[in-house]
Amino acid sequence: MHASLTMKKIAKELGVSVSTVSRALQNHPRIGAQTTEKVQKLARELHYEPNSRAINFKNKKSYNIGVVLPYLTEQYFSIALSGIEETLAGKGYNMVVMQSRNDYERELAAISSLIRHGVDGILVSMASETYNKSHFNDATHKVPIVFFDRVLKHPKYGAVYGDITKAAFDMVQFLITKGHQNIALLNGPNSLQATTEREKGYIDALRYHSLAINQQYIKNLNLTKEDTILKINELLNLATPPEVILAFHDYIALDAMEVCKQRGLKINQDISFVTFSNLSFCSYLDNPPIATVEQFPGELGSQAARLLLEAIEQPETYVPREIVIEPKLIVR
Repeated sequence: MHASLTMKKIAKELGVSVSTVSRALQNHPRIGAQTTEKVQKLARELHYEPNSRAINFKNKKSYNIGVVLPYLTEQYFSIALSGIEETLAGKGYNMVVMQSRNDYERELAAISSLIRHGVDGILVSMASETYNKSHFNDATHKVPIVFFDRVLKHPKYGAVYGDITKAAFDMVQFLITKGHQNIALLNGPNSLQATTEREKGYIDALRYHSLAINQQYIKNLNLTKEDTILKINELLNLATPPEVILAFHDYIALDAMEVCKQRGLKINQDISFVTFSNLSFCSYLDNPPIATVEQFPGELGSQAARLLLEAIEQPETYVPREIVIEPKLIVR
């Protein structure tokens, strides 16, 4: 109401129509430069603020983007979120962030809620317990969806992710060249595509160097601390325990390291760790993982946001596609 009255006041003082004022405030090419300058100058003096709700309704856009991810508290996802926010803010969009907590029902409810509240599109990093993917198909008929990091690879969806297979291959090859042969893998849940890709890279590297595949060395985790403790103990109890463990996440490695310490093992002497993620807290450890994979979560988030904005702003020409971010092996 205040914005409408201010536009009328500007029109009256300058002797022009309200529609002329409206166009001048939006730099419409049909309005002369002199009139536009006068209108905008007076608007600033009157502290005019446009009615964004009315403008958005007219444009049939909310300028809100939904983001659904597993946990805000995980540093990896908070870095990805910063990349998303910076990209969206540069285009005048806001974020509405919701956590799935790796739960399928929460993820389903979050996506439904975002659609009901009229977001223009949704960015998703899938929950680890999402085995049924049908809700994404239902949602994409209403708003565009782009996945990042934990993705669903399908021609109808945009997706941005790292080359996990190559990263795992490079890591295992690095370990083999350092003389390690008994290499275990603490992998993620089977519901995530990256879990399959990580195991493939691990196995491909062992085969490339003509090393046997020991299935007892491959453990899938459900992302709970209790399961990590169970699986690391299973590895340590083997007749020939591993010399080095590839953990799919830094947080997993921390829990596994603690078990090793409790059992009297010295980290990086009796047993070593390598990880994915390269999170900053590892630099404060007395014995950090000897190598890690930098996955560039900020870039993942930023690229996913750009892809979604393309789907929203250029729907006639947009074609869903996958963008692969090259990971980097970092040796400490």
